[in-house]
Amino acid sequence: MPTETTNKIAVYPGTFDPITYGHIDVIKRSQKLFEKVIVAVLENSRKSCLFSTAERIDMIKNSVADIEVESFSGLLVDFLKRKNAFFVIRGLRAVSDFDYEFQMAIANKSLVPEIETIFIMTDKEHFYLNSTLVKELAKNRADLKDLVPEPVERALQEKFK
Repeated sequence: MPTETTNKIAVYPGTFDPITYGHIDVIKRSQKLFEKVIVAVLENSRKSCLFSTAERIDMIKNSVADIEVESFSGLLVDFLKRKNAFFVIRGLRAVSDFDYEFQMAIANKSLVPEIETIFIMTDKEHFYLNSTLVKELAKNRADLKDLVPEPVERALQEKFK
């Protein structure tokens, strides 16, 4: 159980298929609040991803300096326990995001009462941005420079050749 003097490790979980400037905004702002932020890339066999877990991890590492990135499967609370982390970061774009994220936060807290979920509003510049939109734009060869970092744009162009 954390106290006022224990670590301040936060985990930012997600699929990140691919990572966008919206995700990066949440990561950078989280880094100002916590001693350490771990980006946890979900390996979800029920969800079909364009990029492999290894590719998603590489894109994150190539897009964000000084960040720890790991994959996980199963329950987020189990990953948090392994990392001795008690904070979950979740980015919010719109009110519609809040409903789902609130349910997940309550479920995690019911499993491990010490866990706190911190919601960070995405900057207004990235309010509309999500990975599904980015993939659709990439598939149709749109300019992505304002949506994703250059390594991600290259990877998307390669996927949709």
